[in-house]
Amino acid sequence: MSTKLQDPLALAARILMALLFLPAGIAKLGGFAGTAGYIGSVGLPFPELGAAVAIAVEVGGGLALLLGFQTRWAALITAVFTVAAGLFFHKYWAAPADQVMVNQIMFYKNLAIAGGLLMLTAFGAGAYSVDARRGA
Repeated sequence: MSTKLQDPLALAARILMALLFLPAGIAKLGGFAGTAGYIGSVGLPFPELGAAVAIAVEVGGGLALLLGFQTRWAALITAVFTVAAGLFFHKYWAAPADQVMVNQIMFYKNLAIAGGLLMLTAFGAGAYSVDARRGA
């Protein structure tokens, strides 16, 4: 494929990733108690702290990806968060039979998203980014 497409495709990747994380994080802001309750329901400690971390990663990471600001770090942190979310919230191997399929799909979707984020970690934001303007 032509290298002329690398920068536009990197921008498209960042926008598509941000479209997943930003709305989710903003929704968690409006439903903080529900988010904390859900986190607590899977047995994780300090659910309010977990909800705050989720919001920070999803909103902060989503904005950073969208703008291409500190992209490698934002993508790496968001990838780790996404894998952890899959492991804690989409345990298809322990789900009731009627919930196995949806949780398996969500689990592997999280892994695929993390893979895309790791590509951004490895290769950076591209020319259409704050990082490129700053010479990062």
